[in-house]
Amino acid sequence: MNYSAVILAAGKGVRMRSKLPKVMHPVAGKAMVLHVADAVRGAGIPKITAVVGHGRDMIKSLFEDQEVQLAIQEEQLGTGHALMQAEPAVEGDGSIIVLAGDIPLIQAKTLKALIDHHETTGAIATVLTARIENPTGYGRIIRNPDGSLNRIVEEKDANSEEKAITEINSGIYCFNTRAVFDALKRINTSNAQNEYYLTDVLKIFAADGHQVEVLITGDSRDIYGINDRVQLAQAESILRQRKNLELMQSGVTIVDPASTFIDAGVEIGSDTIILPFTMIEGHTVIGQSCEIGPSTRITDSSIGQDVFIESSRIIEAEIGDRCHIGPFAYLRPATVLHNEVKVGDFVEIKKSVIGANSKVPHLSYVGDATVGRHVNIGAGTITCNYDGRNKYETVLADGVFIGSNTNLVAPVKIGENSMTGAGSTITRDVPPHTLAVERAEQRMLKHHKKG
Repeated sequence: MNYSAVILAAGKGVRMRSKLPKVMHPVAGKAMVLHVADAVRGAGIPKITAVVGHGRDMIKSLFEDQEVQLAIQEEQLGTGHALMQAEPAVEGDGSIIVLAGDIPLIQAKTLKALIDHHETTGAIATVLTARIENPTGYGRIIRNPDGSLNRIVEEKDANSEEKAITEINSGIYCFNTRAVFDALKRINTSNAQNEYYLTDVLKIFAADGHQVEVLITGDSRDIYGINDRVQLAQAESILRQRKNLELMQSGVTIVDPASTFIDAGVEIGSDTIILPFTMIEGHTVIGQSCEIGPSTRITDSSIGQDVFIESSRIIEAEIGDRCHIGPFAYLRPATVLHNEVKVGDFVEIKKSVIGANSKVPHLSYVGDATVGRHVNIGAGTITCNYDGRNKYETVLADGVFIGSNTNLVAPVKIGENSMTGAGSTITRDVPPHTLAVERAEQRMLKHHKKG
């Protein structure tokens, strides 16, 4: 069967108390609506239409690199009205799956099970439901004596007996495409919220004698909707637990999962150890047999194998194999470390390439620099790369030794196998195989202590 998906993402999310549309709020490092889209693709549905309204331009920016069509809901008149806006985008598809954009915990396997059930039964519509202890806020599933679906009653329209029902509507459906849009033309707003309820099409199907199926999900957390910051934090916790479990089952050691925060998009190789109080964010990729942490934060970086990183901050950096970093190092964007580089305590590196087997052991700043192989940069060295208007490059060729407390005033180049004397301020290029020393003459003045 030819399937596509419609994600309903037009609501403002008033209870979030935010300038951002609700579905753009990040959960485990990714906007919640992107989690939904990923689950849809994981279930084997590449064609996605998102119904947007509030903050449509911001949501559009989320999908710039993805093949997602947008349908506009100018007025938010209910879930049925939202789906109506997607008709031109999906009218040629045999079946559609419809779901909300604020359910970041939904898993591909759950959507696949729903589709399989819909296909197997040949139903015109299939509803995913769940049983939860506190069903407040959800539509209730009303079943016939034989167990089939009678109708779905929204919370505001339910009587006390109906509110006691613990089987709830997830808001996730499979529909025959032509049938659902025909039925949508027959619904009205005669309800407590004066909205077009998507659930009303199920009553129409039943009245017309069509088969409507129900599938109860085995994990009620999958359909957990986000309406405020408290629920956002709860979803975050669940997603991180899932991620940690996935990594540990793949061969990663996480010493204390409760104090380790790893985003959904992170990849980590086997036999790597993650120590407590570590955050790994974005699209970071870490190789095998590394040791990361404790108290380390890594964002959007690539890290090789057998790398040791302790108590450091790393942003958009590329780190080769067998590097040793920290404690208390700061690698800023566009930093590249080749294999077997040492970056020690209280070292900051920005937009620089450090060649293989080179060392920046401690208390240094290296910015806008190209550093060759087997270079040693002494403690207290800085590249003076900024003149107040422009940034300039420092080049240290292979085998250079920089004495402690050296100022390298860019633009400047230190030639192969050259050295600088400790405490020098280097303002001119140094030829290869040269010792460069720049110091004022030491003067000895008598000092008479007072008192």
